[in-house]
Amino acid sequence: MVQEIYIIDDEPNLRETLKKLFEEDKSYRFKSVPTEELDVALKNIPSLIIINEDNIDDDIISICEKIKKDDDNTITPVIVLSSNKDHDHRINLLKLGVSHYIINPINEDFFYYTIQNTLRLIYINRRVSPLTGLPGNVQIQAEMKKRFSLKETFAMIYLDLDNFKAYNDIYGFLKGDQIIKFTAKIILKNVHTDEYEDSFVGHIGGDDFVAIVSETDYDKICQNIIADFDTNILKYFTDEDVERGYLEVENRKGIMEQFPLTSISIGVVEVEEGRFANVLEIGEAGASVKHLAKTIQGSTYVIDRRKHNEG
Repeated sequence: MVQEIYIIDDEPNLRETLKKLFEEDKSYRFKSVPTEELDVALKNIPSLIIINEDNIDDDIISICEKIKKDDDNTITPVIVLSSNKDHDHRINLLKLGVSHYIINPINEDFFYYTIQNTLRLIYINRRVSPLTGLPGNVQIQAEMKKRFSLKETFAMIYLDLDNFKAYNDIYGFLKGDQIIKFTAKIILKNVHTDEYEDSFVGHIGGDDFVAIVSETDYDKICQNIIADFDTNILKYFTDEDVERGYLEVENRKGIMEQFPLTSISIGVVEVEEGRFANVLEIGEAGASVKHLAKTIQGSTYVIDRRKHNEG
């Protein structure tokens, strides 16, 4: 997942310095944000905000207050660069919630590691999945809320593994965790691409994932995920199970039951302005369409394309 870092600086030098410092790491995107556009920009919830006080006309205190009073950015870290060495000035900014106050001119090594460590902490605080490294429920809800509030047209893609419990019962949880990681990589590979630059992938928990995309070619995305998954999932089974085509698991009564090999079910909900009253309704629609997909044997997808007022 690409992390977006906002730069509030009326001069371009800082952005160019950051691009140079992080040129080998493609997981960061640096965006210059004029102070007059900050209100709109904050709706996108950046990973970090860097403000160069020396190169802006607006009051730094007012800018930081605006950021920290925004409901979606209360935990977004802020780094201030300034040549102002006044003790009280620094303390006032730290009281507002500024994470770091760095004196200009900056030491590039110190600046680089300050950014890295700050992002690492916020990464933990936003409760990413420890297994997959993907954003967890906090960020998933924030991303849904952001797109919904902007009245964007987008699609929620809900993904879930079939017969995964049977796999865990036979192969154990360590092997099961390998399949979870494998599934995360498959979804990322097919959703988070240059073609779908503003896509989002999250890990709800267990074998449940979600993706958010703005493009309308949801069929292509789902087909690619399924083809990739079905082609590569077999390496996690023994040759005997692959040849047989199913798993045999003893139930609580001591009776052997047969389960198909693990597959993936995908439910897609198109979200357009006016169709849903809130994000909870989107989640309910997603659960319904994913359940429908799971009633079909094998890897499959179902898209809910109902429009506003169709029920």
